[in-house]
Amino acid sequence: MKVTIVHGQSHKGSTYHLARLLAEKLGGEITEFFLPKDFDKFCVGCTRCFMESETQCPHYEKLLPITRSIDESDVIILASPVYVYHATGSMKAFLDHYGWRWLVHRPEEKMFSKQAVCISTAAGAGMKSTNKDMADSAFWWGVGKIYRFGAAVNETSWERVKDKKKRAYDDKLSVLARKITKKNGRVKPSLKTITFFNIMGIMQRNGFNPADAEYWKEKGWTGKKRPWKKKNKF
Repeated sequence: MKVTIVHGQSHKGSTYHLARLLAEKLGGEITEFFLPKDFDKFCVGCTRCFMESETQCPHYEKLLPITRSIDESDVIILASPVYVYHATGSMKAFLDHYGWRWLVHRPEEKMFSKQAVCISTAAGAGMKSTNKDMADSAFWWGVGKIYRFGAAVNETSWERVKDKKKRAYDDKLSVLARKITKKNGRVKPSLKTITFFNIMGIMQRNGFNPADAEYWKEKGWTGKKRPWKKKNKF
């Protein structure tokens, strides 16, 4: 199993430790990226990724190593501590660069068979809204199965988190890891994802955006083909 972790911060605090713990429980190959160290650009709103091609984004090359790792992974972990009840600015800036991959534009077909985990921690509250920031993007990418894990650690340092809490998180992550492992290779998108995909397919038949419409037609998605259906073997 291949796992890619995108950390919404560059320091190794509580969120880092929980994300890393889950990845290690899943086993296999782990690749990590730290924001903003590994990607520090802001979307400039040029819309070239939508209207022309993602390769026309001024930050395409810098983002490419993360994109490739995500595409090659079975599990994507998006991890962010709570900053004013939301994901970090670095995580938001990173996610902004994948608008072209949303279902309404040009989703990557590999996403429909992947699993994603959104992990957030806070000294107090805000995990729900922070995980939603990340889960929204994962859903619109078409990720087949999305999990959310929030932890109120009641501390600003992992070293000061009580051992009892750490053991509880360890147990919960063990359960989550087993669920993910069990579904690996057998992921199917939710009814909600399928519904939105089909709606987007209807829109693309009418040429919603030339670059997007051509992409959908080449994939055969404006017809009966679907990215989550395996081809028949004869």
